[in-house]
Amino acid sequence: MYAQNEKLIPINIADEMQKSFIDYSMSVIISRALPDARDGLKPSQRRILFAMHELGLLPNRQHRKCAKIAGDTSGNYHPHGEQVIYPTLVHMAQDFALRYPLVDGQGNFGSIDGDDPAAMRYTEARLSPIAVLMLNDLDKETVDFQPNYDETRTEPKVLPAAFPNLICNGSTGIAVGMATSIPPHNLREVVDACIHLIDHNDCTVDDLCRFITGPDFPAGGVICGRGPILSAYRTGRGIITLRGRAGIEEVQGRNQIVITQVPFNVAPSAIETQIAHLVNEKEIEGIADVRNETNKDGVRLVVELKRDATPKLVLNNIIKHTQFETTFGINMVAIDHGRPRTLDLKQMLNCYLDHRHEVVVRRL
Repeated sequence: MYAQNEKLIPINIADEMQKSFIDYSMSVIISRALPDARDGLKPSQRRILFAMHELGLLPNRQHRKCAKIAGDTSGNYHPHGEQVIYPTLVHMAQDFALRYPLVDGQGNFGSIDGDDPAAMRYTEARLSPIAVLMLNDLDKETVDFQPNYDETRTEPKVLPAAFPNLICNGSTGIAVGMATSIPPHNLREVVDACIHLIDHNDCTVDDLCRFITGPDFPAGGVICGRGPILSAYRTGRGIITLRGRAGIEEVQGRNQIVITQVPFNVAPSAIETQIAHLVNEKEIEGIADVRNETNKDGVRLVVELKRDATPKLVLNNIIKHTQFETTFGINMVAIDHGRPRTLDLKQMLNCYLDHRHEVVVRRL
């Protein structure tokens, strides 16, 4: 017997392949790529924070080698090799990648300009104060625990999460057949929205948008238009336009455009390269030189103009032809009660508040 559309594959083999692929898909969706709607963490991130908690790496204690943290996480909870764990640890320490970093890093953890971090044997880390809030009351039976991969110890299924991590830090991930892309938000706005939702459970998404006015990206920049934001909050999906921030300065009688903020996940060096290419191809005129002065204090990309150039015209061409203006796709998918769901703004906040209610009741 053969499958109708696959004449070279027996039916029993086709069925086995289908079952295996479904199992693999669910494993990627639930256990790897998508965050939990309650604490906003993927399993690898949760295990790293729990391993650091077990090592006692609190904000008031010394940093420890990242090689030790990655090794403990790999050996005790996440058996995929410390070389896989370290990039996740680095991401949680980068203040240009997370609005509120969960790891306090010491050493070279990369830069917004795309520089690679140092090897894990050179860097050190400990929990940030925000991460401590995520782990508070973990020892008071507030959440369920499960056996680790070899059943020699237990790990939490979810963290108590006194900090609304999912909406404040956002998340990105590509699973099988679905993906998530949740932008970060301002903590003060999120807390105000949570308080309003507790007091007025029948409120609408538009009511919550009076408190959460839009995403708050760690690299700064400007969101063009409010309509796409509201649409994304109502449906859980949408596309917003991000633009960097620039000013025009006069130095020694010549104008220059100074870029001080770039869109999320765009390196200043990428914009510098694009501008240089456009000048060489003569698609943009009026530019004399481009200098990337970005350092640890912030972004600074200087575009020197020729004396006869019109600054606003040159800036408009930079916006049009480079990643100084880009788009960010919002797709608010998270694991809710063991199943992936596309959540609107109110549903996302309710998932967090329901979890916190359960944690407080179990603690008391």
